[in-house]
Amino acid sequence: MAKKTVRRALVSLALVALLAVAAGCHVMQAIGDTPSGEEIAAYEKLPYYRDGQFQSPVPLIHPGRSSARGLSGLPRFAWRHLSRAIAGSPNAPVAPLPKAALDKSSFSAAPAALAAYWLGHSSLIIELEGKRLLVDPVFGNAAPVPGIMRRYTSAPLAREHLPPLDYVLLTHDHYDHLEYATMRALRAWNVQFVVPYGVGAHLRKWGIAPGRIHETGWGEAYHADGLTFASERAIHFSGRTFGSRNTSLWTSWSLKGQQFRVFISGDSGYGEHFRDIGAKHGPFDLAFIEIDAWNEGWPRTHMFPEEVIRAYHDIGARAMVPVHWGVFDLAGHPWNESIRLVADLAAQAGDVSLLTPLMGERLVPGESVTGAWWETAGEGKR
Repeated sequence: MAKKTVRRALVSLALVALLAVAAGCHVMQAIGDTPSGEEIAAYEKLPYYRDGQFQSPVPLIHPGRSSARGLSGLPRFAWRHLSRAIAGSPNAPVAPLPKAALDKSSFSAAPAALAAYWLGHSSLIIELEGKRLLVDPVFGNAAPVPGIMRRYTSAPLAREHLPPLDYVLLTHDHYDHLEYATMRALRAWNVQFVVPYGVGAHLRKWGIAPGRIHETGWGEAYHADGLTFASERAIHFSGRTFGSRNTSLWTSWSLKGQQFRVFISGDSGYGEHFRDIGAKHGPFDLAFIEIDAWNEGWPRTHMFPEEVIRAYHDIGARAMVPVHWGVFDLAGHPWNESIRLVADLAAQAGDVSLLTPLMGERLVPGESVTGAWWETAGEGKR
């Protein structure tokens, strides 16, 4: 009997060890890769690359150097997210959020001249002059480890129900914008990837053919199918580990067709670059501007609500869809705090066209009517 007990214990330990190894391999794969020596040599010729890293236009302040909303230093920052993984976020909605469920049949065979679907957080499907773009697609959690950085709500579209795509557009490599599982799922698709410098290293490691990856830097553009994908500055940072910080670039995107112009802010603090982008590429028929994860402890990493309105005016937007909210607890906000503040400020300004579709709702500028659905959504008792 004792021998059987020992044997079972050893088998159990072996299984646990195998699972740990498998989990570790998965995490290492999901982290991605860093640029090659040849690529780094090319980056060193860029004015915004120095000492092995891409440089933000404005120096950042990070949680390790300041404190805000109870966060003091990286250890406490990490502990906060670990506790959220165990107990859930107190900032999450209590009741399920409304959404417009999508599947492949929800999309027309021919993409529209200008339409969009917000899939939650910064994930988008944009139809622009007959082409369909998937932007920063994340359908699961915003971390390489299951259970960490959990979603408030599921995506309105399952990954396997994505419609035919022409382009995948990425703003940077943070986990809430670049998801390993989705990139792996798109390996065999006939789709092109337009990304900032350095992000291609992740995609190549995950099995995407180099010929389908188009990398650009600030002030550069990729041209195809009558569209221009212009990469411009953003005040932010990159990295999927502490050791890979700023080894890839982060960007905002100006999309220009023959008839319409679309702006995607990506993640960015507020700065003069918005005025420069507006002067160079604007005005924009539609702008997707990040509104959440602002924090006094890292004031330049994301935009505060009043800065969102300033950025809208700077770029010359005719209409704005707020993104980067409603899915993850990144900076200690109640889930609808940022949208409430931005909507109030937009109403006070009087000249801001704020479009706020449900997750998954088809949006056509000039036709769609949206409302303040977050005012009564997610309520209940904990």
